[in-house]
Amino acid sequence: MNLWVVFLLVGLLTYAIRLSFVAVPGHVKMPSWFQRALRFVPIAVLSALIAPELFNLGGTLDVSLGNARLLAGLLAIGVAWRTKRVGFTIGAGMAALLVLQIFVGH
Repeated sequence: MNLWVVFLLVGLLTYAIRLSFVAVPGHVKMPSWFQRALRFVPIAVLSALIAPELFNLGGTLDVSLGNARLLAGLLAIGVAWRTKRVGFTIGAGMAALLVLQIFVGH
């Protein structure tokens, strides 16, 4: 029975946390520095998810020209910087990865 109480409490807590991001911002004035900092959260999370995949090859750190993922990622970063268009960035990164995996391997 205790396990069900824990499940219920954790579920309610999770729901309350998610609801707070929807319900609270309209009623609470956040400092401008905090609002500016929140703009960087998506890119920080995305970078934290992608960076390990670029540098990790077969369970080891690989920063060589033989790492197709790293090279395709660097190309995608360049495309993103120049075009500022998500579709082009994804397309260029995927195309580069496909071509590099054929010719470089991994």
